[in-house]
Amino acid sequence: MTMAHTAGRPGIRPLPKRRKARLLLWPLLLLVLAIGASSYVGYVLWPRWPGPPVTLDAPAIPVTVAGVTFNVPPAAIRVAVQRRPGTQERLDLAFLWPSLTPPDPAIEPPRMSADTPLDEIKAQERIFISIVGSETTLPPDARRKTIYPRYLATERPEGPAGLTVMPFRNNTPYQGEDLVVETAAPDNFALRCTRGASGRVPGTCIYERRIGTTDVTLRFPREWLSDWREVAANIERVIALTHPRF
Repeated sequence: MTMAHTAGRPGIRPLPKRRKARLLLWPLLLLVLAIGASSYVGYVLWPRWPGPPVTLDAPAIPVTVAGVTFNVPPAAIRVAVQRRPGTQERLDLAFLWPSLTPPDPAIEPPRMSADTPLDEIKAQERIFISIVGSETTLPPDARRKTIYPRYLATERPEGPAGLTVMPFRNNTPYQGEDLVVETAAPDNFALRCTRGASGRVPGTCIYERRIGTTDVTLRFPREWLSDWREVAANIERVIALTHPRF
């Protein structure tokens, strides 16, 4: 019987040309797939600069802090670099009071001076909001119940009707401040307020709320507590405005 000879090696039948082409095509396909997968992973993981800030008159944008998403109008965002959608380390906001509308960027907030008319100051009064991750802090309620009592004085000065004012002692971390709570429901409304100083330096109140994995801190003048029920209602409104699912 006659045997075929290939390249000087007896007994080996040569492969058809089409089969040779298919065998050569597989490594090429695998190489293309590997390059495509590497390119996609590189695109996803490659650090990119954030996009340009959105305009002040744009609709509310979603901003995520510590995994929690807030919807905020760009004009309410105080720091220009934060004025973009996406994930950020913190968020700083300001709203006019009591309308809770974003400030007009064309109007500068009035500077405190002895000559500033009171009505001009009130027309541009603002509530300031800071949102940061809460990984390293106690919840506000836990701090009020376990930390603050260690530093409170025994006297209870008179405050607005419906509120209890508890001063912090001197030579403590909260010297010069008062813990102010709703008398009937301390868990519903609790603040830390500075007492201010002589002249036109007003006291300031801080209200804190834990939302998911973020701490939301609101700051406003202490004199607003003369109508603290409206303040409490507007705090709920502004939180619902920025975080509708709360």
